[in-house]
Amino acid sequence: MERMAWRGRIKPGCKAEYIKRHNEIWPEMVEVLKKAGIVNYTIFADGDELFGYYECEKGVVYAERTQAESAVVEKWNEYMKDILELVMDPVTGAQPKLEPVFRLD
Repeated sequence: MERMAWRGRIKPGCKAEYIKRHNEIWPEMVEVLKKAGIVNYTIFADGDELFGYYECEKGVVYAERTQAESAVVEKWNEYMKDILELVMDPVTGAQPKLEPVFRLD
C-alpha cells in the first residue's frame, strides 16, 4: 500500500472554521475519497500549519487521478479556498507529495 503526505496552511484566524468544515464533511466527499482507495486519512495541525497523511489501497496515482477528475473534489476545494492556503500540483491536480525520508514498519 502506498502512502501519501502533504502540507498546507490555514489562513490566519480560520482554524476553528477549518475544523468545523471537516467535522461536517460532505458525505459525497467521503464517498470520493473511499472510491479513490484512500484509508487511514489524518490531518494534523500545528497552529495554522497542516500535515495530511493517508494510505492509498489502489496507489497514489489512482488516488490523485480519481480526486482530480471529481466534480465533488473541485467543489470542496472551492469551498475551502477562503480559509486554506494550498498549492496544488499542476500535473496531478493534487497536493504536492512530500518526500519520504524514514519509515519504520
